[in-house]
Amino acid sequence: MKYQSDVEAAEAMTQAYQKLRTEIGQVIVGQDDVVKLLLTAIFCQGHCLLVGVPGLAKTLLIQTIASSMDLSFNRIQFTPDLMPSDIVGSETLDQQRNFKFLRGPVFANIILADEINRTPPKTQSALLEAMQEYSVTVAGQRHDLSRPFFVLATQNPIEQEGTYPLPEAQLDRFMFMISLDYPSYAEEVSIVKNTTTDVRYQVQEVLSGVDIQEFQHLVRRVPVTDNVIEYAVKLVQKTRPDTGLSAAEANDYLEWGAGPRASQALILAAKCNALLSGKYSPDIEDVKAVALPVLRHRIVRNFKAEAEGITVDNLIGRLV
Repeated sequence: MKYQSDVEAAEAMTQAYQKLRTEIGQVIVGQDDVVKLLLTAIFCQGHCLLVGVPGLAKTLLIQTIASSMDLSFNRIQFTPDLMPSDIVGSETLDQQRNFKFLRGPVFANIILADEINRTPPKTQSALLEAMQEYSVTVAGQRHDLSRPFFVLATQNPIEQEGTYPLPEAQLDRFMFMISLDYPSYAEEVSIVKNTTTDVRYQVQEVLSGVDIQEFQHLVRRVPVTDNVIEYAVKLVQKTRPDTGLSAAEANDYLEWGAGPRASQALILAAKCNALLSGKYSPDIEDVKAVALPVLRHRIVRNFKAEAEGITVDNLIGRLV
């Protein structure tokens, strides 16, 4: 849908966001911040990594978001024996003995990469080109993916046997790392009530692919003042130990800091956060609101931090 002005588009985006929250809330109890971050990543053309213990409805959450949008959806269950061709597809001979490309499950708008850390690095890397270039290359031929395209991956932090930690290069391609926590007592009572009956709510489609792409372009057109950009860049620079702007905490507890992609993600996410809050331009508070999921997977603690039990989230909280 075309809008008369960016102001009209911004208001439409805020209304669509509220409708999405309502629809998703019919199935998912609580997790409001997580839902907002996931939708923010989608509107920013970003990818998300969800980390949480089993049973927190990570998969259901992603499936519900996919159902609320008129987009194609595929789930890939990552296992130790999964091959790259199982993700991107492969070439085969047809009846006329001509090579024919059979598309893999990555050819969809929303990809759920379930338990992504259960597969070896060779297979994990099959997603790298798709996430960065929005295309895959098979037998020297480039195949473009349909837009919009998002990878929403999950991983379990407590089962370490049989897992392969994601390499930093792939982690950096995720806009957010979102940590899911246990529900509150009241939320868990509501979950049990809603999921132990024979009643199932059918999620209604709220947005089309065209709408999402329009909102993605809108986010990039949002104006940002220099002081907000400077704050975001300084925050990222603070995480880099032994540099001109590094913070004392970074020098003491960090091995590596965040790269320029973190600064870009902070500003894009702050723009979207402002729009979803009914504002037309982000301020420093919008940058702070998205700093934790943007930075937590882009900085590496040193031995001293691990020995003293200082978490990445603690360090980011101090820097912000």
